[in-house]
Amino acid sequence: MSWVCHHFPVNRTDRLYALREELRRAGRAGRTAERLAEVFEVSARTIKRDISTLQHGGFPVRARPGPGGGYVVDRAATLPPVNFTDAEVAGLAAAVAAHRGQPFDGHARAALAKALSVMDGQARDRAALMNDRVWIDHTEPPGDARIRRAVERALQEQRVVVLRYSGEDDSLRIDPVVVARTAGNWFLVGRCQARLEIRWFRLDRIISAHLTSDPSAAIPVEDIGTPPVTAKPVSDL
Repeated sequence: MSWVCHHFPVNRTDRLYALREELRRAGRAGRTAERLAEVFEVSARTIKRDISTLQHGGFPVRARPGPGGGYVVDRAATLPPVNFTDAEVAGLAAAVAAHRGQPFDGHARAALAKALSVMDGQARDRAALMNDRVWIDHTEPPGDARIRRAVERALQEQRVVVLRYSGEDDSLRIDPVVVARTAGNWFLVGRCQARLEIRWFRLDRIISAHLTSDPSAAIPVEDIGTPPVTAKPVSDL
């Protein structure tokens, strides 16, 4: 039995984690599906399915074609191994739970899943026990996930988003600037192309949101006005 299989029980979750680390260690040399199948004592087809799962999860592994090819990780796009304590993961889980149904909720849950995936089994169990002792009372109904995703992508990719907004007869083309939470509500703040002015749109009053392929105008955050003294970007927290 290989060193990896000796240290990682043969189940898919542990194999996926071990597969990522094996590819990281391989560096530029990479590993063929056949070699990985030998290491993990599974079929090459199983390895290819596992690689596809890792790719869909955002892990930067690619297939290198040609003789001597195989799977290679873009090391510049990965973090070195990170250790999390059970209390740190419980803190992340509490923040993610409190943010359920709000902007970037899905990305936050994906980040938490990645944090859990790099912990050993005992640490994950301790984190689960901690999480059972942190309760969140969800009083806010979650918003429309499709609208939320369109707003997130518009901001992330800096693209124009078309909104249908409560109280407006016509659709609005918006250059997104920030997503903000204030006075108990989430807002998309952007420039309305029709009025050529900055407007604040409450997310719960957006009827529909359609992401376009048009790049948005580069509008400085300062143009939206002076924020409250208690408001800070999340990078400052």
